[in-house]
Amino acid sequence: MGFEEGKKYPIAFLIHGGPQGSWTNEFHYRWNAEIYAGAGYGAVLIDFHGSTGYGQAFTDSIRGDWGGKPLEDLKKGLAAALKEHGWLDADRACALGASYGGYMVNWIAGNWNEPWKCLVSHDGLFDLRSMYYETEELWFPEWDLEGTPWTNPEGYSRFNPAEHVDKWRVPMLVVHGQQDHRVPVTQGFQTFTVLQRRGIESRLLYYPDENHWVLGIANSVQWHETVLDWLARWTR
Repeated sequence: MGFEEGKKYPIAFLIHGGPQGSWTNEFHYRWNAEIYAGAGYGAVLIDFHGSTGYGQAFTDSIRGDWGGKPLEDLKKGLAAALKEHGWLDADRACALGASYGGYMVNWIAGNWNEPWKCLVSHDGLFDLRSMYYETEELWFPEWDLEGTPWTNPEGYSRFNPAEHVDKWRVPMLVVHGQQDHRVPVTQGFQTFTVLQRRGIESRLLYYPDENHWVLGIANSVQWHETVLDWLARWTR
């Protein structure tokens, strides 16, 4: 889609996973910035505290602070993008993320929901306590949340999206794969249950044959079409 001078464009605010990850110059089947730009969105991608590539101390800084410094970085990043690029439309912005990015979308739903027209949570963590007992990868919670639910209960409650659902209000698309053993599908079902029971506009895209990623060609096409349709519904 050609850029038109003087025109305002909606925002696709992409949040990377990991959380020890980074936005790099690469082709990606899921969060491909060019797909959103091509669909007429301004793609905003922020490397927050916990990201790789800025020294080990910066990466380790997310320990015990999943919803703290990263959220502040995302807020500052969006503010900086809006200040620098006047063609971004702050009134038509949607946030999208997967894995830790999906966790952050769920956290945003209860802790930074004012600017968003819609949200997309893909394989996102909803309840940090139940997540610990379900995941096949215990290194992440024991390292990032500094222990187990019984040795450090505060670490599993301080930044737990499940404890802020009373403030959820933004329409959300939830995506999850049945074969996801890192962030089990029950996390997505819990997210969708809250949305439905609170009467929030929501949709569930469920893949019985996908894991933590959407790898099937037809599934990938459907995934992109569904996500872009969801964004267009709330930003056009």
